[in-house]
Amino acid sequence: MTDYRYAQAVTTIDSRAAAEALARSAVEARVAACAQVSAPIHSTYRWRGAVENAEEWKIVFKTTAERYPALERHIREHHGYEVPEIVLLPILAGNPAYLSWISEETAPPV
Repeated sequence: MTDYRYAQAVTTIDSRAAAEALARSAVEARVAACAQVSAPIHSTYRWRGAVENAEEWKIVFKTTAERYPALERHIREHHGYEVPEIVLLPILAGNPAYLSWISEETAPPV
């Protein structure tokens, strides 16, 4: 298991509409309690031997360590990129009431 209970998962995507759809679908699926879309951001990266530039939208998902594997699967299944960025950042501390809310909102349906 992990040494943290809560986390933020980050991805980027190519349009505002796609970002909002992915954010909403993850919250509806209860794999994230919250998803924040910010943008546009400008990314520079190497892809298939060339340096590329793109305008992207960043999504930050709030989830639990337990629900992260389901969130990662959800992002992979609903993302348009061949190799989407999916990075997990542990939340080491926070407002106890907020963290409890994350747990409540990501509890799998019974």
